Amino acid sequence: MKRDDHVEHVPTKTQELRAFLILTVITAPILAVMTVGGYGFCVWMMQLLSGRLPGA
Repeated sequence: MKRDDHVEHVPTKTQELRAFLILTVITAPILAVMTVGGYGFCVWMMQLLSGRLPGA
């Protein structure tokens, strides 16, 4: 078995563009919605458990 068989993979511009679009069009909005939804859930649970608004 040769030790020289390791070849590095260099992404093409098309692959880089596709990865960028997936991150910006799909992943970023999903993370934003999950963050806002998670915060809303935490506030709702605090109100449910304490019976008052947070910070009031």
